[in-house]
Amino acid sequence: MFIFLASQTQQIARGWLAYDLTGSNTALGGVVFAFGVTSLVAIPAGGVLADRIGKRSILMFAQSTMTAAALGVAVAISTGVIQYWMLVVAGGVQGLGMSLLGPSRLAMTADLVERDSLTNAILLSNASVQMTRVLGPAVGGILIGIAVIGVGGVYYVGATLSALSVVATVKLPAGAPRYRSRLSAFDDLVDGFAYVRKHRELARLLVVSLLVVMLGFPHITFLPGLVEDIYELDAWALGLLTTSGAVGAVIASVALASAKQSRLPSLQIQAAIVFGVSLIAFAVVPQYWAAVVVMVLVGGGSAGFQALNNSLALTIADVEYHGRVQSLIMLSFTGFGLASLPFGKLADVYGIRPIMSLMGVLVLISMGFGMLWKRRITPTEPPSL
Repeated sequence: MFIFLASQTQQIARGWLAYDLTGSNTALGGVVFAFGVTSLVAIPAGGVLADRIGKRSILMFAQSTMTAAALGVAVAISTGVIQYWMLVVAGGVQGLGMSLLGPSRLAMTADLVERDSLTNAILLSNASVQMTRVLGPAVGGILIGIAVIGVGGVYYVGATLSALSVVATVKLPAGAPRYRSRLSAFDDLVDGFAYVRKHRELARLLVVSLLVVMLGFPHITFLPGLVEDIYELDAWALGLLTTSGAVGAVIASVALASAKQSRLPSLQIQAAIVFGVSLIAFAVVPQYWAAVVVMVLVGGGSAGFQALNNSLALTIADVEYHGRVQSLIMLSFTGFGLASLPFGKLADVYGIRPIMSLMGVLVLISMGFGMLWKRRITPTEPPSL
């Protein structure tokens, strides 16, 4: 939990600092783009490693890398040498850390619980992560506004929390793989892609996740520009806006944790629809406080879709492929990072509101595509006599 709290406090500081240094939505997208480029290479490798070596070692290495990145930015701010390119590099390093951490974390969850309890475990784990999205932005926004702490202090806090996560991880089991592969690492990677391609419903879930996350999640990147330019408010407003989305995410995650397995596919569709419609509404509401309320629905819909999609995919997949399947799920966040840069360029030309509305429309189209795909691969039952 420490590492996600660290990530959330830094996210608001990174966006605020990047916008202050450049005044550009394109620059905001550029920081996340660096995260995406790194993840494009590191996420598949992280999935292969999670299925081949001890997961605890991977988690500790990933968290140590993220600690170093946060500390480097904090020192650069304190010494007055901070530049935009440093945020881009730090974003790339943090992308590496998260890319290694994600597959091992969920694969270890699957190791520790019974298969019929996996969905509930993933949703409850997601709820704890979403709770950090409530605390992180709120704390980060407050600390940025305190002159003696500021953005640099937030990064020092993030580095400390990341270091604590390394200490806490030492107490976890080693997480050794249950199955020893006789293939090379590259062949394991190829085997993972072949496995997904052979399972049509699993492939559908991964493609739909890629589209929804890539086309809808970049809205988070541009909240600093929305707060400063549209609502003309300070860091506290950004923290509150991000926190309201996190509150919705926690509510959705806890509510879905007790859902029956048979209801998960329909709930996934409903979550995506709520996400798309509320994102359009968020883009057009004229008042800040109305946006805060709507953001609760945006956060609930996006988190609900993501958690349900992960649960459905890992429930379908065989245990020995959990790391690689989770890494393919995480590739959607690579798409999110890569899409942020062109979305930022479009926002600088056409305005942030029209582009956020476009994101919501694209989420709905993506889910519609996924529903049509499911109808094609699901055999129809013969009429009863």
